[in-house]
Amino acid sequence: MKNFVKGRNDTSLRETIKEYIDAAESQDTEITSVSAHERTLISNILKLRDHTVGYVMIPRADIFGIDINTSKEELLSILAEKQHSRIPIYRGTLDDIVGTIHIKDIMACIAESRPVEMENLVRDVPIISPSMQVLDLLLMMKQMRKHMALVVDEFGGIDGLVTINDIIESIVGEMEDEYDQGEEPVIIENGNGSILIDARYDIEEFEEKYGKILSEEEREDNDTLGGLVFEIAGRVPARGEILSHHSGMIFEVIDADPRRVNRLLIKNIPLPEPS
Repeated sequence: MKNFVKGRNDTSLRETIKEYIDAAESQDTEITSVSAHERTLISNILKLRDHTVGYVMIPRADIFGIDINTSKEELLSILAEKQHSRIPIYRGTLDDIVGTIHIKDIMACIAESRPVEMENLVRDVPIISPSMQVLDLLLMMKQMRKHMALVVDEFGGIDGLVTINDIIESIVGEMEDEYDQGEEPVIIENGNGSILIDARYDIEEFEEKYGKILSEEEREDNDTLGGLVFEIAGRVPARGEILSHHSGMIFEVIDADPRRVNRLLIKNIPLPEPS
């Protein structure tokens, strides 16, 4: 790396790092010790510098919030169903945001036999412009110790929501917890030999079903088909994007959002080698 960047004072650090990544991808023998996964992480961070919060935000239509006048019983029922730790609180409509509420504050009231009064539990939430840079928002969240921000449009209406997890997932890929498992990943085999498959589908299970197709490095670096597609593209591919694998397989992204791939159509699956 030192030899690679030596004498490059006339270029920015960012440009130098990008050249370093490009050289690593071209298999320059001096710098191939950097794994594909590490190159992807670095590349994603550099790309975020060019993106505003619209790239990572959850759109208004997908925001879940609670009216401040919701009863305690209904509130607890909603929290048990949605399993969010932080939820936007509004008065009347989503455009009249009061703040956010944290489930641990509610649980503290219950544990101490205090009344659950949302007016007293609401925390301030940053209101940001859609033109704000993603990395600037990440820094602001860190400084303010906030995990959520709301994006407003030019008329002051709520346009979207961003959590710190959304930003991190745009760098490292989807992170699931025990509540994200839900239903088993779905796979549908079509008559033409293609398959419609959940991007969460486990790579080992895929190869048990369709034979050894991937390289050892791909197996080590990825757990799911979504992770493999992420690696091939070097980023989160967009809906409708088509990607080729060295085995001859074709991945078409059927469903995706800025943070993750959700569903894939796989074509040209190689026939298993005869045993």
